[in-house]
Order: sequence, then structure tokens, then C-alpha cells
Amino acid sequence: MKPGIHPEYREVVFHDMSNDFKFVTRSTIHTREKIEFEGKEYPLVKLETSSESHPFYTGTQKIMDTAGRVEKFRNKYGSRSGIAKSAEAAAE
Repeated sequence: MKPGIHPEYREVVFHDMSNDFKFVTRSTIHTREKIEFEGKEYPLVKLETSSESHPFYTGTQKIMDTAGRVEKFRNKYGSRSGIAKSAEAAAE
């Protein structure tokens, strides 16, 4: 590797703020904050979500009922054919 052109690749602590989960991995991300973790000082990156809190990975993902959504839409706004028929009836 050429010296001076690559970012520093080092260990960084990522902190999931939603559930206070922390993990160490290697990254080139630049941070101003530092944290003491497991007896060593690391740069700190704060996250809103990670695999520990994301619904897809935790199994708490809510599955949407698409058929129910379509029926709800039709009940609220009616069907296209009903609108067309009422327009024809008004024209007569």
C-alpha cells in the first residue's frame, strides 16, 4: 500500500443508543468521541439501530396484511366501477 493515501483502519466501538448495546469492530470512520470499553480506550460511534435492536433481526417485525389493506382502501374510497356508474346515472 502507498503510505499516506489510505484512511486509518482501527478498532472502533459502535454504541446502539436504543438498547445500550456496544460492540467493537474495525472501521475507518472518523469520530471525535472516545469511550473506555473492556479496559481499553476506543473511538465511539453512536447508532440509532443495530442488529440487536432492528425488528428484522430481533424477530419482532410486524408483517403487513396486504389483502386487508386493499379491502380497507376499497371500503374507504369505494370501487372504481361504483364511481363510474354514479357519474353515468347523473349524466342521464
